[in-house]
Amino acid sequence: MENKQIIISQFGGPEVLTTQMASIPEPREGEVLVKVCFSGINPIDVKTRAGVGWAAAKNKGNLPWVPGYDISGKIVASGHGCQRFEIGDTVAGFIGFPLDGGGYSQYVCVAEDTLSLVPDAITMEAAAALPLAGQTAVQALDKAGVQEGQRVLILAGAGGVGHIAIQVAIAAKVEVFTTCSESNLDYMATLGAHAVNYQFAPVSERVEEADVLIDLIGGDAALDALKCLKDGAKVVTVPTLSAEHICEKAHLLGFEATGMVVDPNPQQLDALLYMVSVGLLKTEIQEVYPMDKVAEAHKQIETGHTRGKILLNMQC
Repeated sequence: MENKQIIISQFGGPEVLTTQMASIPEPREGEVLVKVCFSGINPIDVKTRAGVGWAAAKNKGNLPWVPGYDISGKIVASGHGCQRFEIGDTVAGFIGFPLDGGGYSQYVCVAEDTLSLVPDAITMEAAAALPLAGQTAVQALDKAGVQEGQRVLILAGAGGVGHIAIQVAIAAKVEVFTTCSESNLDYMATLGAHAVNYQFAPVSERVEEADVLIDLIGGDAALDALKCLKDGAKVVTVPTLSAEHICEKAHLLGFEATGMVVDPNPQQLDALLYMVSVGLLKTEIQEVYPMDKVAEAHKQIETGHTRGKILLNMQC
């Protein structure tokens, strides 16, 4: 048996993604071998493949490189000293961040303490959609110190991070405003958010006196959103390329502002999986692509108009 992997052969367009055959790795002490069912595709994968951003800068000496930080799958072997899981358990995890990656593989070895057990009530697809996006959403809301009764503006509410952030905020009894395209207005309403069609009017003309801005877009859209905030508001901006500029402008306006990089936290993933299992949280998956259509999957993320998540089926 061999281990089919998708690699970034060199930085560039989606066509630089190719497949390679590798041997199935042997788990070392404290590691388990996971047969990956689904791998999540995240915007950071697309930026890194294009040679943009800090993960690309760190990985430029590591090419060819196997991307992918989100996986769901089954444990098929375990190394010495592993006790948390049994062979056959279904697990999910936010793995190899930021330098190792490895999620675009049919088999991957990971430290067992980085994985979460997936409850029976959750599909493998939903589990693969949660790790990076879900933890980014939770950590952004935590960093902003979001509290019950506040007004929170989340830019790009229909995206992978946004749709989870809205639901977590609503569960915390927060009033949520968000931006989306016309085609997602109804979807945002079903999640309980007040949606602004950014194609029709800038958000600054529709929202005021917000306590918190969670910026998932960056650039001009984020600068416009600063006009929606009340005195003393808090800003958390996630896109790294524009974070310094957004924070600088926010500070000038008297707001608390910070950029953030997500930090893998298996306990948070446990909590998110629990929320899905009891119906407090629903993951939205726009499409699942087979491995050989990975370039098309990356092109879809690059449109900037993905509803929820895009996954790769690693077994077909």
